[in-house]
Amino acid sequence: MSFVVTVRKRAGWVGVGLAACILAAGPLSAQPRGCSVTTYTDPPRETLSCPDGLRITAEEGSVYALRDRNRDGRPDVVELTSRGVLVDVPAGRRGGFQVQTPHAIASVRGTTWAVDVTPARSSVFVQTGVVAVNRPGGPAVTLRAGDGVDVAPDAAPLEVKRWGRERAATFLARFGR
Repeated sequence: MSFVVTVRKRAGWVGVGLAACILAAGPLSAQPRGCSVTTYTDPPRETLSCPDGLRITAEEGSVYALRDRNRDGRPDVVELTSRGVLVDVPAGRRGGFQVQTPHAIASVRGTTWAVDVTPARSSVFVQTGVVAVNRPGGPAVTLRAGDGVDVAPDAAPLEVKRWGRERAATFLARFGR
């Protein structure tokens, strides 16, 4: 099952499966089973909240698809192709969760982390918890709270860095944090 989501400031749209709905000023009329969407204006973003505690906050202009690989009716993968998402995965959520970008795969079992995608790279930052990040088919690095990694499409080894306060704060502010 797939849910394709695009967050735009003006008259954006969100599609779920093959259905599409227009975003006016209110919440989505279609989303993954039992989940709800809240729209915020400062900064512009939308937060998808699901009954199992999963929350995905997408900044304005983000394009992502939610996937349900195990077909249990709950998203377990975000395929992010543009801009950024902040993901809150509650500890103990069954099955884990991944964010996949053109450059990287970030996997987790319970944490809060943000991912940004540009044509040149994907950036992953961990606010709380632990996240494994790798290129498709490549070795993984482990990020802990305060760590980040920039993943370019080249073959250079992934380098975990402690993000400075300013970079982390600027990144998280995009999601209202």
